Amino acid sequence: MTIDQIQNDIVDEFSEVDDWMDRYAMIIDLGNNLPEIDEKYKTPDHLIEGCQSRVWLNAELTPEGKVHYTADSDAIIVKGIISLLIQVLDNQTPDDILNSNLHFIDDIGLSEHLSPTRSNGLLAMVKQMRLYALAFQAKQNMK
Repeated sequence: MTIDQIQNDIVDEFSEVDDWMDRYAMIIDLGNNLPEIDEKYKTPDHLIEGCQSRVWLNAELTPEGKVHYTADSDAIIVKGIISLLIQVLDNQTPDDILNSNLHFIDDIGLSEHLSPTRSNGLLAMVKQMRLYALAFQAKQNMK
């Protein structure tokens, strides 16, 4: 499934719910269902700078040339946000990740319903995910 197809599915799912408290509940549920990150990645090296909460992110390049992300956070709403980002970007190629326009964030109204510090954290998460993709792209190009 392409990044745009996944984003459209998320937009459709969120459009069925009008109330933002219910949308927050959906995001929290996503966080609760986020697969566990290996404890060995819960280190300062994997913490995302710029987040008010602690967010650990790891990325690996699969043999098929796709990026696989795992993450965790000590804040439940943030854990749901990183879960959404992983849902969109996981198992995509570095090129696709770097060329993606993550429109779902605005389309579901997430950016306008986050506090300024959470919005900064969201941008930091996206930036770090793209930095991983950029590093993997450079590694692939060196072969």
